[in-house]
Amino acid sequence: MNHLSQRPLALDCLRSFEAVARRLSFSAAAEEMHLTQPAISRQIKGLEEELGAPLFTRGTRKVELTAAGQALLRTVAPLLIRLDGTVRQIRLARSRHQVSLTTFPSFASLWLMPRLVAFERLHPSLDIRISASDRLVDEDDPELDLALRQCRPERAPASAIRLFGEVLSPVIGAGLAAAVARGDAPPLRQPADLAQHTLLEMDDGSAHSSALAWPAWLAAQGLDRLQPKRWFSTNYTHQQMQAALAGQGVALARLALVHDGLARGELVEPFGPACRLWSQHDYWLVPLGGSQPPRPEQQAFTRWVLDQAAATRQAIGDHADPDSLAHAD
Repeated sequence: MNHLSQRPLALDCLRSFEAVARRLSFSAAAEEMHLTQPAISRQIKGLEEELGAPLFTRGTRKVELTAAGQALLRTVAPLLIRLDGTVRQIRLARSRHQVSLTTFPSFASLWLMPRLVAFERLHPSLDIRISASDRLVDEDDPELDLALRQCRPERAPASAIRLFGEVLSPVIGAGLAAAVARGDAPPLRQPADLAQHTLLEMDDGSAHSSALAWPAWLAAQGLDRLQPKRWFSTNYTHQQMQAALAGQGVALARLALVHDGLARGELVEPFGPACRLWSQHDYWLVPLGGSQPPRPEQQAFTRWVLDQAAATRQAIGDHADPDSLAHAD
């Protein structure tokens, strides 16, 4: 095989090629690129020599793409669009203050997003970028400032700050609660009554999901063998809560994420606080970026999250000692 066929293509002339191909004019491309027409022609000729194939047919009054030129344009045009978009993002990030964070989808949907309006009012010129993913990231990830995660205390990084605990309790939507009160649905006076209802389950396949699922709660109530009328499983907590709001059954809610819905009356806790089960998992704020000192906007967002977390602790009855909120080795 000819060694020239394996040599990487020089990239400096691709933008000129794309301009000529888009405008079908060497002179128009030269004007757009702020170059002379002979300079554009030399770049295209060099590119054709690199490829070993003509890219344009040049007539007296028009220029047309050859088959090779059309094939190259199909690849080059979207690449340049992506490149220009990335450059704009980098320049924008350098010219504006931004906080980038990662968290898992249900936390973003149920706890963080509804509260961000208040933060945006306080900091209208600060941009927020959220990566909602279950994927864990490295603590020295340069693209991210913060992580909001859930885990047991012994698995939290040394730099992690505890936000609030995980407490589980059955909840139903207001519509189903009204039906129960009217007698149009089976009663929910005691946990054993769950046998007559559909139980909404969240099963994301994670190692700790069983500790936050119905079997663990039922075992704590002495109802290990209870079988509901039906199981309804979803992948994410926010899907489980949507099903509860729609009246599709009883959800085992993570109260830290849904206490606002309880306060508004959209959700009802049929057995009250007496049947709440505290998990060994907690929610944490983890600073990222390695050894880089936090920027002022990162510090402002962290303070705001901690204030919101304090309100959540009060709402769910999390009375942990404030001195223990910073994770200790």
